[in-house]
Amino acid sequence: MECVLDQPLCNAEQLLQLEIQARAHGTGIQQHDLIGCWLLQQVWAKGSNSYSVINSTVLRAIRARLEIAIEFNEIQLCNIVNLGNLELRFIGKAKLQGKRPLLLFEFNQILIKFGRYILFRRLLPAPMSTRLMPFFALIARDSNGWLAARGRGGGLALWQKDLIQAV
Repeated sequence: MECVLDQPLCNAEQLLQLEIQARAHGTGIQQHDLIGCWLLQQVWAKGSNSYSVINSTVLRAIRARLEIAIEFNEIQLCNIVNLGNLELRFIGKAKLQGKRPLLLFEFNQILIKFGRYILFRRLLPAPMSTRLMPFFALIARDSNGWLAARGRGGGLALWQKDLIQAV
């Protein structure tokens, strides 16, 4: 099953079918498939069959994104939003686990920038337990450049790869 890149990018039924397939057979998603800048496009609240137009629009307006790179065979992850030149960046590391797989991550640093200038930087404490770590259960990624996942809280997210920005 393939999601069509129209508005909306995918509907809940398509994602749920892909999720059933991912649970049964895995996704085959590997570390190198995640490298890049992923712009958040649409979100669905837990249990909802229609994407949240308001939340999705706001998240696109503040340029919510994941930047993923591999350094020394370890996944480096940044969760970023911008409000004009003001940028909030959570920086950490991640790992893939299982056949579905889960992208488990932890943030170890928060950074606030204004343009090129760092206004605030602080180290964050490590999670008490790996059971409490946030994660994305990866549902699918396709060659058209989108990635779908379910978060720890049960919501669905759909990202589009930014082909212009290099990580």
